[in-house]
Amino acid sequence: MSQDLFEAARDAMALCHAPYSKFPVGAAIRAEDGAIYAGANIEVLSFPEGWCAETTAIGHMIMAGARRIREVAVIAEKLELCPPCGGCRQRLAEFADPDTLIHLCDAQGVKQTLRMDELLPFGFKTEVIG
Repeated sequence: MSQDLFEAARDAMALCHAPYSKFPVGAAIRAEDGAIYAGANIEVLSFPEGWCAETTAIGHMIMAGARRIREVAVIAEKLELCPPCGGCRQRLAEFADPDTLIHLCDAQGVKQTLRMDELLPFGFKTEVIG
C-alpha cells in the first residue's frame, strides 16, 4: 500500500526547486479519505528561507479540504534515508495521530517505517482551557 506513496514522493522530488542547496526532497501524504497529496522542497534567494517537501504536501492537502494525515512517505536524492526536519515533524503532528505511519524511502522504495509518536515523542500540544 505504501508503494503508491513512495512513487508520488519520488515524482514530486523531481519537481523541486533547490538551486541553492542542490538537495531535492519529495514527500507524499495519504489523507483520511485515501487521497494522496505530494510536495517538493522549494527554495528562494533568501536561503535558507523556503519550505520543505512535507510543508508543500500539507498545504496541498489542506487546500483540497482534507484535515487528517494517515500515512507519509519522504525521499531525498542525496541522502539514503531522510526523516522530516524538526519543524516538519511538528507540522505533520498537527494533522496526524500518534500511530500515523512515516515511511523513509531511498531510490528503490520504503526502507524504514516509524510511527508519528516515535518520530516526535514529545511534540508540542496545546489544550483549550476554560
